Amino acid sequence: MAQNISKTASPLLVIIAFATVYIVWGSTYFFIRMAISGFPPLLMGSLRFFIAGMLMMVWCIIKGERIFIKDSIITSAIVGALLLVGGNGAVIWAEQTLPSAMVAILVSSAPIWFVLLDKQNWAINLKNRSTVLGLIVGFAGVILLFGEQISTLLAGSSVHSKLPWMLLLIAGSISWSSGSLYSKHKPSEGSAAVNVAWQMIIAGLVFLPGSLLNHEFTHLQWQQIPLNAWLALGYLIVFGSITAFSAYVWLLQVRPATQVSTYAYVNPVIALVLGVLFAHEHISLFQITGLLIILGSVLLINLSKYRNEKLAKQLNNEASVRLERQGTVVAHNASLQDCSD
Repeated sequence: MAQNISKTASPLLVIIAFATVYIVWGSTYFFIRMAISGFPPLLMGSLRFFIAGMLMMVWCIIKGERIFIKDSIITSAIVGALLLVGGNGAVIWAEQTLPSAMVAILVSSAPIWFVLLDKQNWAINLKNRSTVLGLIVGFAGVILLFGEQISTLLAGSSVHSKLPWMLLLIAGSISWSSGSLYSKHKPSEGSAAVNVAWQMIIAGLVFLPGSLLNHEFTHLQWQQIPLNAWLALGYLIVFGSITAFSAYVWLLQVRPATQVSTYAYVNPVIALVLGVLFAHEHISLFQITGLLIILGSVLLINLSKYRNEKLAKQLNNEASVRLERQGTVVAHNASLQDCSD
């Protein structure tokens, strides 16, 4: 996939890419929890991204892609650190303590940060009523999600509170949004596949020192890692990283960032279903209410964009009709002039 893709990408490809990101990434919360039941968390992140990146890089080399572009590698290092180490690393670490569905719900605050951090589009987003209202509603939903943990903390049960893990996930969401916007506004040379491969390889290498500092190799016995953890890691490599992450980076080039960020509102639904059905996790009515409020905010944030696209299409159609009519009139006048001659 080329990095500089036309904004008029095939609607079918856009739908397929959105569906991939929505469904596959929604399932990764469940499989991350399964994987870290056998692998230490930071080592799992290192293996996942390094192997996925190397597989993509080998494929790019086979296709004859240009691999070593200094500026692109530097950009990929920044994006990989923000997206995969900061954003996904927070998810991996938090899932040691929090249910996967709760993690997905907290990560659903990402679209709010997309709008707030997208400085280049502040003049458009922050002056739009539906966008501003969507931000307010979204923050209300996030506060509602924090409600039970905040009440527990105020009640004196801070030792067992999950609040620090939730704050970590919010920080991870900010890191992910920052990396996504950086990737969108500072496109690199070369193909998107090569850039994604570098992002994952570099992220995998960055995870490794953290794993060593966390003493994850001290008691690790590879032969005792269960089969389901290996299978979950394989799923995360092939589908979560290579397939879905590539689709996500491509979407950032052909669709508005706030639209692409809507994956964060669909993922919790998939994660919730998988967590409840297969991991017997429990999500309270309070948290579900917060999720529904956040889901409403994404509609408000993107409402103006949908309207603007519809209006632009209508104006383009009207302009085409006017040009066609003008062409007909000119041709008719020319025909009359020829007859008079």
